[in-house]
Amino acid sequence: MTAHEMFPYLRVKNSAAAIAFYVDVFGAVEKFRLVEPSGRVGHAELSLGGGILMICDEFPEYGLFAPSEAGRAPLSIHLHVDNADATITRAVERGATLVRPPSDAFYGERSGTIRCPFGHEWMIGHEIEEVEPDEMQRRYTEMFKAEAEGSSASS
Repeated sequence: MTAHEMFPYLRVKNSAAAIAFYVDVFGAVEKFRLVEPSGRVGHAELSLGGGILMICDEFPEYGLFAPSEAGRAPLSIHLHVDNADATITRAVERGATLVRPPSDAFYGERSGTIRCPFGHEWMIGHEIEEVEPDEMQRRYTEMFKAEAEGSSASS
């Protein structure tokens, strides 16, 4: 078996509003949507960053639920953009919740995390430095070593 493509498929409580948010904030382009007579979106596809994001309204009668407003989605979507700070600011201005402000990371990226108004977490980042895996591991090890030394010093 060979996998050919992978499509994130988000379930939300208001697909029309989510599509408008993703188009406005992330620059997604709506390809199409299928709407049932009641108005619920059964399926929509957005072109985003060279891939396809699929989205639908929740259908409890089929066991398809959106994240609860109080809960958290069990995954995050990592989206590379031209300017993480500007994208995160735009998302928050349009109703997203800031989970983690943008910062420079050991793996060569500036990134932060938002929770969109539809309950999904998005890590928004852009590359600031190309880092080889061996160097990334060295920095990762150093980061944990420094944290361990800091916590033992405060004990």
